[in-house]
Amino acid sequence: MFYRTHTCGELRREDEGKKVKLSGWLDSKRDKGGLLFAVLRDFYGVTQIVAQDEPCLSALRNIPTESTVSVEGTVVLRSAPNEKLPTGLIEIVPEKVEVLGRRTVPALPFEVSHSTEAGEDARLRYRFLDLRNPAVKDKIVLRSQIVADLRKLMTERGFYEISTPILTSSSPEGARDYIVPSRLYPGEFYALPQAPQQYKQLLMCSGFDKYFQIAPCFRDEDARADRSPGEFYQLDIEMAYATQEDVFEVLEGVLPPVFAKYSGWDADKPPFRRIPYLTALEDYGTDKPDLRNPLVIKDVTELCVNCGFDPIMLKHVKAVCVTGVNVPRKWIDKTAEDFKVKTEGGAMYWFKLDENGAPAGGIAKFVAENVAAWKTALGVEKDAFIALVAESKLQDVQKRAGILRTMLGTGLDLLEKNVYRFCWIVDFPMYEIGEESGQLEFCHNPFSMPQGGMKAFEQDPLEILAYQYDIVCNGVELSSGAVRNHDPEIMLKAFSLVGLDKEAVVSKFPALYNAFEYGAPPHAGVAPGVDRMVMLICDTVNIREVIAFPMNAKARDLLMNAPSPVEQKQLDEVHIAVVKEKDPAKTNG
Repeated sequence: MFYRTHTCGELRREDEGKKVKLSGWLDSKRDKGGLLFAVLRDFYGVTQIVAQDEPCLSALRNIPTESTVSVEGTVVLRSAPNEKLPTGLIEIVPEKVEVLGRRTVPALPFEVSHSTEAGEDARLRYRFLDLRNPAVKDKIVLRSQIVADLRKLMTERGFYEISTPILTSSSPEGARDYIVPSRLYPGEFYALPQAPQQYKQLLMCSGFDKYFQIAPCFRDEDARADRSPGEFYQLDIEMAYATQEDVFEVLEGVLPPVFAKYSGWDADKPPFRRIPYLTALEDYGTDKPDLRNPLVIKDVTELCVNCGFDPIMLKHVKAVCVTGVNVPRKWIDKTAEDFKVKTEGGAMYWFKLDENGAPAGGIAKFVAENVAAWKTALGVEKDAFIALVAESKLQDVQKRAGILRTMLGTGLDLLEKNVYRFCWIVDFPMYEIGEESGQLEFCHNPFSMPQGGMKAFEQDPLEILAYQYDIVCNGVELSSGAVRNHDPEIMLKAFSLVGLDKEAVVSKFPALYNAFEYGAPPHAGVAPGVDRMVMLICDTVNIREVIAFPMNAKARDLLMNAPSPVEQKQLDEVHIAVVKEKDPAKTNG
């Protein structure tokens, strides 16, 4: 090969005496005067170079780090081996050094080997440097390997990978669309797909029995630690003639081996736990429970009605009980303060059961008269710490109890280590009352089949359950899915309850409704997020660490400077006029 005979991670003791040529980045240098040690780094690893003769000594001395160079020389054994490196037993004595790409800027924005310590904006602006850091690069390599295995496992199960369009029509699917103006059709727009939802259902209507795709999805949403703004990828799956259990069986066979293989942690074996939505809210205070946390929320409302402590009387009250752990008063006070901040004013109340089972501390005096009932409700006799939250609304107390459960589990180091705990959240309500609108709205996915089909609508809409499900791992929602509503009559009835008549449904979802009228098979699907899966396997809390070129938290691509203005000619071609905001200072005179 012209540029190299070996990579920088390849040479070993048995290569002693070989004439080799390596190419890579000049990682670092240590100049000892008549001796210069340099480290050459490429995608595969590092190799030490030791120069002591001119002109190689002078050449390396004058080359800035992070320049690309080629080195020709002889493999020798190191006098001071580094057993921690695969190439740590050898080094190269160079005979020729050539600069392939010189760094011309005077200084680096950060040292590549310490790039993770730099600010996020600097890392993203110079992402090409950040990715040279093996610690950063390895996560992207791992992502590639995981995606390759997902494809292999899906293909082995008889699924066909089919690409769906990127330019499509705008559709009300729960998030803001990214819209693309049309040059040929003035005033009309394409949209980037929030997900291939309608297309994959149309594939089922077209006779494709098992579809999958590593699909790009585009949503104009705000960033979070576990959500990348702009675009993300999901393992999109759809199956014809499938029930909820058929979908579960596929993912339960695909995810655990991938998680275990690339993390070295234990992963739940199928079947995963099935937890009804309402049970999840009651027991864990969230529909994304982290099952590594052993704590379970208990309802103690009845015990507080006449307890004499006003803040918890005549309210919904939830308790979280911790046993087997000494919980110091200083820690309790700090946790109560943190809880108040996290919940924007929420209060945590508490008491203990001592070694004799007597209540002590906190609100113990309001518990003492009925302590036997408290012990029965909590399933504990002694040596326990009990934390309480109370709210007027059931939803509020459930949410805050969930936050409290998480704080106690993590703060007291109760979570299982090095495991993946999966569960399915099932039996979602079909409808809910919207917080802003005060009207009936779809709770989950409008394309879902109600449990019971048309008969489901004979009951109160808020009592209707749907064949909808989420898969959750270690407190992170990986995916939502559903058995689809493939019957036009049931579809129209479902939408009519949220105020959409046939004309509106056909207008918003013309292709899907039309396809259903020609006879559609029952079908179901799911779409776990690839980015979130890789984030969990890498054991990182920031999803941007597992994306090669992510946007920052403000949805800006600092590397490519996007979004950015375009030329007026481009705007004219797509019939767009940009209205600039007025300067408030000038407007106000």
